[in-house]
Amino acid sequence: MPTGFVGWAKDRSPRWVKDAANATTRAYAVRTADRRHLPDFLIIGTKRGGTTSLWNYLIQHPLVMPMYPASRGVKSPGYYYVNYDKGDAWYRSHFATEEELDRVQQSLGGPRPVTGEACPYYMYYPPVPERVRARTPDVKIIVTLRDPVKRAYSHYWERVGDGVEDLSFEDALAAEPERLRGEREKMAADPMYYSRAHDFYTYQDRGVYRPQLENWFSVFPREQFLIMPAEDLYANEQAAVDRVTEFLGLPAHPLKIAERHNHLPAPPMNPDTKERLTEFYRPHNRALYELLGEEYSWPA
Repeated sequence: MPTGFVGWAKDRSPRWVKDAANATTRAYAVRTADRRHLPDFLIIGTKRGGTTSLWNYLIQHPLVMPMYPASRGVKSPGYYYVNYDKGDAWYRSHFATEEELDRVQQSLGGPRPVTGEACPYYMYYPPVPERVRARTPDVKIIVTLRDPVKRAYSHYWERVGDGVEDLSFEDALAAEPERLRGEREKMAADPMYYSRAHDFYTYQDRGVYRPQLENWFSVFPREQFLIMPAEDLYANEQAAVDRVTEFLGLPAHPLKIAERHNHLPAPPMNPDTKERLTEFYRPHNRALYELLGEEYSWPA
């Protein structure tokens, strides 16, 4: 059978066939959940800050296991927010078994392989840190932060591309407070409430990083975090990935493919809008630098 036949057939299968196959795979994974390894690391954001690229670079490392099943190419099950009610066995079902980790280690030698996931909403959704600590208190946490002006604009164009945003960027920024009105109160009142507005339309607020990190720092010690600007990843993928693998206790491994994922071309931002956002973020960037004890290239 040709090497690419399985992928070819999968791509051309009817939706119901794919759904049935996925359901069967997940049912098996749930049945074997008690033999599966909870994540050693989380990439928690920020959104439009290189999390997908970093994830895809990391799983090129032979000692970083993809999520199960690897054929689906999933980087996160979104467990700690929209799927939290599905329970521990469902979450565990997305990771490699202990037996698989043992086989890989015996085959390759060196440290034991690690498992993880990457979800940029985890950084921003307030209940996530406590939920993570309840299951994986020793997990290592990786954060990439992007220039918030560019992040906001990229976030906007992603929503336009998804067909869920029909306002101009300027109008979407102006509409953000009204779209979020009452949503945080609903989230606080109902632990299972998923706010589409809070996830989708927080173009400006999502770039105010210090409160988000402080929420995580209130739950986990700083030594469990690796925080770096996304610009470092964009400038030198190998060096950034080497920094991450060292943090995870893994040997360096050369990237075979350093393709940037989810890159969205966009028209130039309106100069007045860019200037207004730059001034808005300036004090927030300064507050972030004070928290981290280092400075990035963004205006402060």
